[in-house]
Amino acid sequence: MTSKNCVSMPGLNCGDCRMNALCLPLSLKESEIGQLDNIVKRGRPLQKDEHVYRTGEAFSAIYAVRSGTVKTYATSSGGQEQVTGFHLPGEIFGMDGIGKNRHTNSAIALGTAAICEIPFEQLTDLSSTIPSLQKRFIHLMGMEISNDQELINLLSKKGAEERVATLLINISNRHQARQLSPTHFLLPMSRSDIGNYLGLTLETVSRVFSRLQKSDILRVDKKEIEILNMDALKALTATCGPDSEDANEKAS
Repeated sequence: MTSKNCVSMPGLNCGDCRMNALCLPLSLKESEIGQLDNIVKRGRPLQKDEHVYRTGEAFSAIYAVRSGTVKTYATSSGGQEQVTGFHLPGEIFGMDGIGKNRHTNSAIALGTAAICEIPFEQLTDLSSTIPSLQKRFIHLMGMEISNDQELINLLSKKGAEERVATLLINISNRHQARQLSPTHFLLPMSRSDIGNYLGLTLETVSRVFSRLQKSDILRVDKKEIEILNMDALKALTATCGPDSEDANEKAS
């Protein structure tokens, strides 16, 4: 499949998009892809720190990332931010608003990003006539529930290294699904965002990356990550025990 730069091609359609294998059911016919393409809205690229939507706004659409990365987060009554997810190209977000018809999270671009907006009412109508699309949408909703459970499980882990290793393996798997290198990639989010997501302080996240680099498990150059020993990284997700200095700091 030919790679296309979605940021510089706002008129790109679903059939040509290099992310369609992740967004769309593989069984969609060309005419059905055309029907879906007719309802998808593609606006100008978002710039860093520009919101897709904010908590409390009316829900009207779900979104697909064409390029860049989007962070979702919730805000407590006291104004504290809790990162709830990082969404990479080919991934869907925005389904937090389905239940109450209002978004319970906010979504913000971590850098220049291209987003597809898919009006929910029109998607629902179209899904009723295209069984494979309906099945795909149900699958995406299931994945959303699974991702929420994974975050709960991640925060229940005791060791800081276990949390960081689990996140890195998750991102590695998602890059592999996009047919990109699973061992050499950029982390689009800041160390502070990683700490917020994992329930760790910025200082702890930095220490963990330093330890993993000294152990020759990772090569770290600012946001560039190279996994040198995948087996050792995976082993950390199963063997790390409680770390009184590092884990559960933000709750204390």
